[in-house]
Amino acid sequence: MTDFVDELLAVARSTPHVVALRWFGGRDGARVRAEVTFGDLAGQVDRTAAGLRARGMEPGDRVLFSIRPRPEGVVLCLAVLLAGGAVVFVDPGSTPELFAARIAAARPRWAATEALLYAASSGPLRGIARSRGLLLPDYGRLPVRHLYTGSWLPGVPRGARRVASLGRAPGAAAARGASPAPGEGRDDPEALVVFTSGTTSDPKAVVHTARTLGGMLGLFAQVGGLKAGQRAHTDQMFLGLPAMLAGGTWEIPARAPKDAPEAFARGVAGADSSFLVPADVTALLDVLETRGAGASPAGGVPSAAGAAVGPAVLAVGAAPVTVALLERGRRILPGTRWLAVYGATEILPAAVTGADEKIAAAADGDLVGRPLDGIGVRIDTAAADLDAAPAAAAGAHEVGELVLTGPSLMAGYLSDLDAGRPSATEHRTGDLAYEDAAGRIVLVGRNRDMIIRGTVNIYPGLFEPRLRGLPGVADAVLLGVPLPDGDERVVLVVTAEGGNRAAGEPEVRAGTELARSVADQVMRVLDHGALPDLVVEASHVPLAGRSRKPDRRALVNLVSPLAGTVRA
Repeated sequence: MTDFVDELLAVARSTPHVVALRWFGGRDGARVRAEVTFGDLAGQVDRTAAGLRARGMEPGDRVLFSIRPRPEGVVLCLAVLLAGGAVVFVDPGSTPELFAARIAAARPRWAATEALLYAASSGPLRGIARSRGLLLPDYGRLPVRHLYTGSWLPGVPRGARRVASLGRAPGAAAARGASPAPGEGRDDPEALVVFTSGTTSDPKAVVHTARTLGGMLGLFAQVGGLKAGQRAHTDQMFLGLPAMLAGGTWEIPARAPKDAPEAFARGVAGADSSFLVPADVTALLDVLETRGAGASPAGGVPSAAGAAVGPAVLAVGAAPVTVALLERGRRILPGTRWLAVYGATEILPAAVTGADEKIAAAADGDLVGRPLDGIGVRIDTAAADLDAAPAAAAGAHEVGELVLTGPSLMAGYLSDLDAGRPSATEHRTGDLAYEDAAGRIVLVGRNRDMIIRGTVNIYPGLFEPRLRGLPGVADAVLLGVPLPDGDERVVLVVTAEGGNRAAGEPEVRAGTELARSVADQVMRVLDHGALPDLVVEASHVPLAGRSRKPDRRALVNLVSPLAGTVRA
């Protein structure tokens, strides 16, 4: 049993009539489709957990989870944890080979999926999904026990159980052999497994336990300053669950903010807090700025005083948060307190800073703030590759790789834990950083190559060897080209076999025969989350540093005009 679930159920039983979950919907996203009180939430979670156990769920069972934030999905997630299971998030849009490798690594015994996803991965809707670039695996054929949300649709496998029925008079528990579940028997049981990167031969997943997930929620409570009676309007459970633990209401938007920014602007107006990734913030600000004067404050737009109405606190994270984004946010939503949150899937959150503080410190590097209470910081100067840091920063401070510890530190990576290796004791972030005189963390570069697009981490070194194997390609470099909001556009630079190997500045062109050919083939060799936004051809790849590695900074500056972005 997970401690924070027990704590949440205790809150629920003490305030049974308070609204715990509010889900928006309707054509304009403004209608409240469902409200769940704390009392109803506790009852549904208890009954659903009992139903899962009665149908054979045992401690350590892993549940493949592909359900969007909805009250039914939140109840099921909490019930899985209460029943002793672990929630496994896997991107259904990854390549079929990578999806199969991740399933083989996780060895789930259950799959919890929306009926629509079953339908879209088989039958007549499969072709539509393929036409939109989604090579969905056939969920219905997975050799697991199936749970689904929503109304039954063609493609839902025979014997699948609707989640809403789990709490109704469950039948006898199914018998099972004596083989232990993959995570069973550990002192601190698994609670959450998130695949972050990796290849078909080595899929990489972060494992959080009951303890570390509870630590994560406790740290997020520090970020939001959450209190009973407050409204947290977000699709991110890392703020929604702490809001409920504090006795507040988690408001779930109809769709992801970037997909329905108009609806999100209406819903978030006047809320006490929200959490967004930078790309979502850009979508929200675009809507507010486009509307201008003349709309009603209830829509999250200019008030009588001329200022747009937003949440009291808006935390931004899960990707780099730029000064430009915060400056724009303060201008459009001056009544909102803006926070930049730093962390990684392995340890989240780790540090936080306010917009004013971050903007004032911009000249000294990327300030990510003071470590949250309980987070330990170490700067490993011995491991730092200072070729990746600006010379000014490296000369003025003790720069090294940022290493973190704390209550939200992952238990480890899935493959390591399943092989019996010890739990993680620290997380090497890959960021080059220093601590200033005030004890704040300032980033100055990367110790290893990584691209962050949305909430997806892309490690070029995992994919570039496969790209170099495409016909006609001599070399391939995946780049993250920065956007003003801190997100990155992924650009693939390729060179032709037998091409120019000269030194000096390369010539870079889009739309060449090789670039078009590669663009048509990348879906065969790349995970869906790593697909490039643009493919260009270069005459050669420039090299830099003592190790003569590809000069990614130079390439970024060369391709930025073609990608319509900013210089690094």
